[in-house]
Amino acid sequence: MRLIKRIHKAEYRPIADLVTYSPMPTRSLQQIDPFIFLNHHGFQTYPERNQGLPFGPHPHRGMETVTFILEGDIMHKDSSGHESVIGPGGVQYMTAGSGLIHAEVSSTDFKRNGGDLEILQLWLNLPAAKKMITPNYVGLQQEEIPTLDLDGGKVKAQQLFGEWNGVKGAFEGTFPLTMSTIYMEKGGKFEKEIAAEENIFFYIVRGELNVNGSEVMFRNLVEFENSGEKIEVEALEDAILILGHALPFNEPMVAQGPFVMNTQKQIQEAYADYQNGKFGTWNH
Repeated sequence: MRLIKRIHKAEYRPIADLVTYSPMPTRSLQQIDPFIFLNHHGFQTYPERNQGLPFGPHPHRGMETVTFILEGDIMHKDSSGHESVIGPGGVQYMTAGSGLIHAEVSSTDFKRNGGDLEILQLWLNLPAAKKMITPNYVGLQQEEIPTLDLDGGKVKAQQLFGEWNGVKGAFEGTFPLTMSTIYMEKGGKFEKEIAAEENIFFYIVRGELNVNGSEVMFRNLVEFENSGEKIEVEALEDAILILGHALPFNEPMVAQGPFVMNTQKQIQEAYADYQNGKFGTWNH
């Protein structure tokens, strides 16, 4: 069994009127290389005629985002020309690479009608050799993402990256990565073998789980040791879990604002390039 190193409670960090919790980075946990940042927005209910999500045009370089839409929607636009509205159960995967400008806001319908909202965004680092690759974006609705059933259907996993039980993920990662969004009914169980040298990202979005013998509530991130290979999970109530794993890069990382690079000099270059219009133009 994998040993649990520590359980990290997400810190409350509201953004305007958006309920937001973040378990990483905090004082107790900087990153789980190559997983570097998580924001958990909601759960909350927006009234009619609301302002929606507050993430207007902003730049990124040197990292990737995976955005999980559980309730509500996100309208994505970027300087590479990508545009989409992704609804509940959908996922967005964006590679910032050499640099782009994007906005993540609510659709016109959501702002007019209101409704429930719960959205998570996970940042992935990029290895030094791929920091400056061409930006890319893929947004998929729930029905476009392959799922697998475990424990007689009590556990359903959306396979996003990598492969599990022969089901291949919806997205082609920039580096070797396995990731699933796992929906569990109370009493549902699964086991997974993960190589000891891989780092595990394990965040409980909703519900309560028994994880390798420890009870863990929602809005907690489980940090594992790199020893042992088996994870055993049982849902003590209906639950949603994000589970990812990958080999660490073991490279220096400097994160500042929206840029994630390997040196402070590269961060300064990113700011200069953005100010000099090298991230494309914003015409929306």
